[in-house]
Amino acid sequence: MSSPLAIAGVTAVLRDLLNNGLIDHNITGALGSNVTVSASPPDVIKIDEANAQTQLNVFLHQVTPNAAWRNVGLPSRDERGARLSNPPLALDLHYLLTAYGAADLHAEVLLGYAMHLLHETPVLDRQAIRTALGGGTVNAGVLPPAFQGLNAADLADQFEQIRITPSSLSTEEMSRLWAALQAHYRPTAAYQISVVLIEAQRARRSALPVLTRGPRDPVTQRERGVVVEPSLLLPYPTLTAIDPPPGQIAARLGDTVTLSGHHLSGTNLSVRFEHPRRPTAIVLTPLAGATDQRVEVTIPNTPQAQMDWVAGTWSVSLSVQRPGEPAPRPSNTLPMALAPTLDVAASSATRNAATGAVTISLSFKPQARPGQQVSLNCGGREALPAPFTSPAGVLSFVFPVLLDGNQPLRLRVDGADSPLVDRSVTPPRFDPTQVLTIPA
Repeated sequence: MSSPLAIAGVTAVLRDLLNNGLIDHNITGALGSNVTVSASPPDVIKIDEANAQTQLNVFLHQVTPNAAWRNVGLPSRDERGARLSNPPLALDLHYLLTAYGAADLHAEVLLGYAMHLLHETPVLDRQAIRTALGGGTVNAGVLPPAFQGLNAADLADQFEQIRITPSSLSTEEMSRLWAALQAHYRPTAAYQISVVLIEAQRARRSALPVLTRGPRDPVTQRERGVVVEPSLLLPYPTLTAIDPPPGQIAARLGDTVTLSGHHLSGTNLSVRFEHPRRPTAIVLTPLAGATDQRVEVTIPNTPQAQMDWVAGTWSVSLSVQRPGEPAPRPSNTLPMALAPTLDVAASSATRNAATGAVTISLSFKPQARPGQQVSLNCGGREALPAPFTSPAGVLSFVFPVLLDGNQPLRLRVDGADSPLVDRSVTPPRFDPTQVLTIPA
């Protein structure tokens, strides 16, 4: 595959091809003047009588995706974001071949020879590409720095060879194109160069080759073969729901969470919790009594857990070694909200006698991390915490205006709210344990 320098490499090869062809046909001697082959925008080429010269110009005016290659190699990443492949960026290049003449008929002669050269070279030869980009017999050190870099384009080594195909532009298309270029029209032919494949050079994960279709019988050495699943369900561990304790909309430290799905039973069972603010995942062992459709796991509530866990949204998956399989298999991933838990007894509120502002020192778990979005709602009013630069389990919130008396508290951390409503009763009510007394 080619590098991102491939587009410039194609232009350089075309210019070299045309320049060598004109030299081989001695066009300079036939026209009686020097002939220049350039790759410049048409609007910068001098065409006034004083500066006019016999010139052939190659201009890249459009780049389009190649229809045949654009969906090759997808998807490029797995469900965890690991790179599986480097799908190529497949491009078609559209060029304008324009001839300029310092005298009558020079432009027509140049355009005729140029079109003949491209007609006789429908495919760019790999060796010709290496010669053009490598500088041929000329020492690469004397070439311009930009041209030396093109040697790394790997254009000659890409999977498909590069084809040159004439394109047909209508009078209206040609008129609009030259009007957009803000240049005077000169004899022009359009060409499409296909296909340029640009691929990233990054490490990727690839599967090992298949040795057997299932484990072999130790006696007969026969393969187990394909296992038929008499169901419309996928034969893999699959999670369909993650439920906090009844009456709650989010889990808390110390809660037992229920994972529901199918094909969840087996050995080496573990539950994996991942959070974007943690560099590593937390792996827990489920409780005993797991079934094929139900697995329970308890989130720890130890002092270490209060520092390790983070309030917010976690990604949860399950790993299990199914009967007859040689290794554990991961399930799909589902989100789970972990809400903060308030310690109202350890919290306090003070009022400034001069300003009337109320400062609440709130204690909670797990600890909040710098960069998390934290806010406290007290009695229907919201305040942000004082700035903090390290994980903290106690934060201060200042309310400029706040009524006295018993006020309900709700702490929000990265979108996860501490439980304020008791849903175990009908109708629901505010949890009396989440109330703080505000002084007058």
